[in-house]
Amino acid sequence: MKKAVLVVSYGTSHKETREKTIEACEKKIHKSFKDYDFYRAYTSDKIISKIKEREGVEIHNPTKALSQILEKGYDEVLVQSLHIICGDEFNQLKEEVEAYQHKFKKILLGRPLLSVGHDYEEVAKALEDELFAMNKDEAVVFMGHGMSHKCNQEYLGVESALRSHGINAYVGTIEGTPRLEEVIPRLKAGQVKTVNLMPMMLVVGYHAKKEMIGNSQDSWKNVLESEGFVVNVQLKGLGENIGIQDKFLKHAQECLKEV
Repeated sequence: MKKAVLVVSYGTSHKETREKTIEACEKKIHKSFKDYDFYRAYTSDKIISKIKEREGVEIHNPTKALSQILEKGYDEVLVQSLHIICGDEFNQLKEEVEAYQHKFKKILLGRPLLSVGHDYEEVAKALEDELFAMNKDEAVVFMGHGMSHKCNQEYLGVESALRSHGINAYVGTIEGTPRLEEVIPRLKAGQVKTVNLMPMMLVVGYHAKKEMIGNSQDSWKNVLESEGFVVNVQLKGLGENIGIQDKFLKHAQECLKEV
């Protein structure tokens, strides 16, 4: 039986972080699925166009990638998402995969990073392994993308798991809740003086570079400093974290076992 593994992410046009994050996750999955031919897809057509224009590299969206895989005569396809939550991007991917349900002998979709209870603990452990010791008046604040969707609560699940480990952690999101303006009163109530700011995103792309630490007055770093906090920044995408890479691999492996 001819088999393929398709790894799908939102994508990024920032080449350096792409290599450290998305491609690191892809390589780990590719290496572990030796009987499968490897393919990649991005869900952002805008990023696909930018990469083709800047680098001359053509990357397909999921539908085009699945069409190509079908044309090449594959019988089985494992699609693994590198999305963080079951938001709009993942749900769109799910619909695209379902459209090919009867075209392959078998097509499977691995879940995103956060979707069930034990994910919070496992992701918290991966994050904890890369955090440095903090003083009593310090906290770590993670910036997630988020959205106006019930799945935004997945971020708070990670926050709760980190706190259960004794880590003074807060998670805010750009879209949906909790926003930064909801996090700040909690930091003040906890008598936090120093904030260690980190992205809870797969890559260090536009949002991290502009909305988290950019020069505008409303970047998270500048807002926190204007509120009197000392701010330290750690620019490292989740995809660089070995534990997170292993987590995505685990989801792909579990997907096969569930059949």
